[in-house]
Amino acid sequence: MVATAATSAFIPVPSPSAPDPGSKPKKLANLGGMKPKSISSGGLQVKANAQAPPKINGSSVSLTTPVETVKHEGEMSSSSSSSSSPPPRTFINTLPDWSMLLAAITTIFLAAEKQWMMLDWKPRRPDMDMLIDPFGLGRIVQDGFVFRQNFSIRSYEIGADRTASIETLMNHLQETALNHVKTAGLLGDGFGSTPEMCKKNLIWVVTRMQVVVDRYPTWGDVVQVDTSVGASGKNGMRRNWLVRDYKTGEILTRASSVWVMMNKKTRKLSKIPGEVRGEIEPYFLDSDPVVEEDSRKLQKLDDNTADYVRTGLAPRWSDLDVNQHVNNVKYIGWILESAPLPILESHELAAMTLEYRRECGKDSVLQSLTAVSSNGVGNLASHADIECQHLLRLEDGAEIVRGRTVWRPKYAKNFGTFDQLPAEST
Repeated sequence: MVATAATSAFIPVPSPSAPDPGSKPKKLANLGGMKPKSISSGGLQVKANAQAPPKINGSSVSLTTPVETVKHEGEMSSSSSSSSSPPPRTFINTLPDWSMLLAAITTIFLAAEKQWMMLDWKPRRPDMDMLIDPFGLGRIVQDGFVFRQNFSIRSYEIGADRTASIETLMNHLQETALNHVKTAGLLGDGFGSTPEMCKKNLIWVVTRMQVVVDRYPTWGDVVQVDTSVGASGKNGMRRNWLVRDYKTGEILTRASSVWVMMNKKTRKLSKIPGEVRGEIEPYFLDSDPVVEEDSRKLQKLDDNTADYVRTGLAPRWSDLDVNQHVNNVKYIGWILESAPLPILESHELAAMTLEYRRECGKDSVLQSLTAVSSNGVGNLASHADIECQHLLRLEDGAEIVRGRTVWRPKYAKNFGTFDQLPAEST
């Protein structure tokens, strides 16, 4: 404000009335040693600072007061007012300090961009942009009756044929079954058990599984797994799966299973209580079977009827599930332990039927038995399907799983070129 007053003192302003020609011009105050100049054009006299005396910090300032005195008083007044009262409120000093807020927003955006770059890394496959479910979390479709989940075939999930193993496919089926229960809000503290099942110490156990593989996916393929449930008799539940190639929609695998309830403490089978039935029946889907049921009786093998026997099979700690018994998928691996190597090299598993008869504990030691049909190992060059019978039993002879598998010849499409076929299949 001192600067404003000092500046106004040097702006010439016309006098409100013309001076008397006969009168003598008035002398101007000596403003810091400067001499004012008069303008004699047309007898008009102009004086500097002819307006009303300005006010500085609320006090009038005489025009005859030297500029140095005005400046000194202004500084003294500002010093005293700043020590006794806060500075006057203006638009500028009432605004909030935006620098801290802008710094926080910038930090958040930089962190989010870093996380997005980690998720959206380059390069990536063009067909991966087609995924609706990129994180594989799954979702409910078809009016709430079907659960759908996508899986990408990893490098550690393929075998010597560069295709996904049967264990990989079975793990996908089991994963979608559990996620179906979880997404529907029915997952208790057990392995796929509903809240009412947990209250009654009940768990699900599979009694029969039937799988048909039309084509095995390869490394990098994305498969889409649909699963649904329905009634199976009075005290059972059927679960179906359809596995498709996500890109083409081609059906790769069809599977169906039957589940019953077992008491977790007594290890005995149980009927489905009314409370549990009320939880699961709203999700039952009445649909046609995805696999034509193979009603043929599974044979019981022994040392005399088996062609191949593998002994000394024992579960590891990692083979146990949360219910403290061996995971169902592990049984399939043990069954194939006794399959003859020439069949594994020249054929691929096309269909499988399993009957689970007893659970296996962590201290169990098992034996795997396999019997090959008459046109089996000695007739591999005919490129015909081969059927095998299987039995997984404890050392004392108690049956764990009975099974039947069908094997079809491997074709060149699974390898890319004919010269990559195993020697045994040519």
